[in-house]
Amino acid sequence: MSQQVQMYDPRRHLEENKTVYDENIKKVLSHGRFINGPEVKEIETALSKYVDVKHGVGVSSGTDALLIALMALGVGPGDEVVTVPFSWISTVEVICMLRATPVFCDIDRDTFNMDTRQLADKINERTKVIMPVSIFGQPYDVVGTRKVVKEAEERLGRKIYVIEDAAQSFGSIHEEGHSCSVSDIGCTSFFPSKPLGCFGDGGMCFTNDDELARRMRAIRNHGCERRYHYERVGLNGRLDTLQAAILLSKVPTMESQFEKRAENAHFYNEAFKSLPVETPVLDSGTIQHVYAQYTIQLEDEKTRDALLDHLKQNGVGAAVFYPVQLHLVPALTQEYLPGSLPVAESMGKRVLSLPCYPELTEEERAKVAFTVALFFEGYSGMIQKNT
Repeated sequence: MSQQVQMYDPRRHLEENKTVYDENIKKVLSHGRFINGPEVKEIETALSKYVDVKHGVGVSSGTDALLIALMALGVGPGDEVVTVPFSWISTVEVICMLRATPVFCDIDRDTFNMDTRQLADKINERTKVIMPVSIFGQPYDVVGTRKVVKEAEERLGRKIYVIEDAAQSFGSIHEEGHSCSVSDIGCTSFFPSKPLGCFGDGGMCFTNDDELARRMRAIRNHGCERRYHYERVGLNGRLDTLQAAILLSKVPTMESQFEKRAENAHFYNEAFKSLPVETPVLDSGTIQHVYAQYTIQLEDEKTRDALLDHLKQNGVGAAVFYPVQLHLVPALTQEYLPGSLPVAESMGKRVLSLPCYPELTEEERAKVAFTVALFFEGYSGMIQKNT
């Protein structure tokens, strides 16, 4: 059997940096502060400094980061949160958990991010938060969003908050700043396959607002800042000390990891130039895309599914992200019909993500590109034969 190319292999960074991991894990095992240990504060400081914000609040997952951010803003029944349907379910389920109403804005077909040309029509008297998603590792349209939000605030005479769902984009850079720094609250995930991942669940909220940071720290700890003094309803949403130690093991190499992802993406872009696929498009404001997933577009669902099957048969990992769009999930909302958000629905049928993680070898990368090219050579011949 030919060599298997995995979509992602979390063991490789560990194997290459085992000494650092062993030292950091041993420190936690030695001091025994498995909850709220010093490593949590250390990673909060390191990452908030990296994205250039005042506060980093470590939490138990990317999902809880979004939930805690919404809770800190007091989102609840009667409020509307504008977001996108082309994302992981966490983006919307946290809105529903607070009994607020998700309002969906379609996405841009090139960047997969919120189409800010449609955003103004989604904002009304009940809108409390805009939650763009920086999907696949590219920052959302920061400038376009700010323009629409400012105009809406002037019209409504009040503040509208922006929470960036940056679960996939930590390390990316927009001309306005790092992902996680370009909104009222930036929320990221440290799920193992993310650009900066731990060995379990973890996440972080970032903000420059002292009061929001205070609230989020209390909410993640059952709503209290001091033991048995409960100021608000909260949850058990703390970042685990061992996971903080894992993240600290990755900090020294994370910049090179982001660069390697971009290098792999550039290789694919060049390799696919003559093929009938659409490669990722950078927004005009994007300085650094971290390619949490390298995602191409195919002509139609039939071609996409055939390529996916071909890759699997030839030992190449690939994945389809968001074949079900969130506005069509009955558990979340029943207000939308098929066809109401056509771009997101189309992307769910046409996109395919390929291995792009930093430890991918040159040989593996070449095999991915060759296998994709081989498919189109055979697919073209099959089409000609049947016409």
